[in-house]
Amino acid sequence: MSSHHLDARNLMCPMPVIRAQNCVANLEVGDELEILCTDPGALTDIPTWCRIEGHEVLELVQNGNELVIKLRVAPRRVFS
Repeated sequence: MSSHHLDARNLMCPMPVIRAQNCVANLEVGDELEILCTDPGALTDIPTWCRIEGHEVLELVQNGNELVIKLRVAPRRVFS
């Protein structure tokens, strides 16, 4: 397991989620990703995307206009 960081500050919806999705595609199961954002929509968008994809939200902190969302990567889902 390793830790990774994604700076998605100053990006507006839907870019924080898209950048997170692209980053996670290159990570291993169990890796952790910390995402820094300033888009208020990311407060719900990223946890919703995690729930759909099975990733675990470990931490969600709002400090002023900056959000820190930490997640653990789940195995990729196969839809048939």
